[in-house]
Amino acid sequence: MKILTKEEEANHYNATLKGGIAGGLLGLAAGGSVLYLANARFHTIRGLTIPMKTFLVTSAGTFSAIISADRSSRAYEWNRDPARNYKDKSTLLLEEQKANETIAQRFKAWGKENRYSIVTASWVASMGVAFGLVSKNKYLTGKQKLVQARVYAQGLTLAVLIATAAFEMGDAKKGTGRWETIMVLDPNDPEHKHLIEKKIHHESYEGEDLWRDMVETEERRIEQRKRTAEEKRHSSGKMAKGKENKDKISSEMKSAGKVAFADAKEREDKNQAEQAEKEADARNESAQAEPQINGRNQN
Repeated sequence: MKILTKEEEANHYNATLKGGIAGGLLGLAAGGSVLYLANARFHTIRGLTIPMKTFLVTSAGTFSAIISADRSSRAYEWNRDPARNYKDKSTLLLEEQKANETIAQRFKAWGKENRYSIVTASWVASMGVAFGLVSKNKYLTGKQKLVQARVYAQGLTLAVLIATAAFEMGDAKKGTGRWETIMVLDPNDPEHKHLIEKKIHHESYEGEDLWRDMVETEERRIEQRKRTAEEKRHSSGKMAKGKENKDKISSEMKSAGKVAFADAKEREDKNQAEQAEKEADARNESAQAEPQINGRNQN
């Protein structure tokens, strides 16, 4: 664990020391009690020397102190790291579902999750019960009693294993197990009344699905960036198209203006030419009429 400040280092030391002392005291008490009972029952223990008995008791205390100090250190590290308190989506959905379960459903779920621990515990318990029953038979030796008790225990364990296999087959048919489909509230429903199916993954250890949530979060970010870029490109395309249309209209108006101006100028030139031609004809007619008028005046 990385200690950042002197204060954190001191807190870590105090937590480890406190856990070690508590564990050492419990270990000494447990070791002393066991030695006291063994000394009263077994001749071999009574024959041990005082230093040897002291060593046994202190060994129990030392072992317990080391284990307790290590656990206290890990607990301090766990509580100090905020990432340890992270809960993925599957865990939150399971907690929400379990909060609405009945006691019978919780007991059944606990049995499914701890089925193999139950098998082991049932074997140990049946072994002890069977040995206690068989030990009452005075005609069997110790080895025979042990073998007989093991036979009884194996029979009970076999029955528990068959029941466990039945649970496994039922989970396989229903699609439960590590991957399970459950009903959850629709996050898009504002009234929170509509239920939808969601496939969740059961973690075999805490934090197993952390990478899944990280990948899903990154995919959402990438998708959001793509949508933003697409919207910008779409809006810029609209602006470019609008500008292009505006330029086209302006160009057409300019072209139309040039054509209209050329037509007007051509008509004006034509009118001026016609007017000049009429004036020339009028002058010619005037020039021809003057000699005739002068001749008449002389006569």
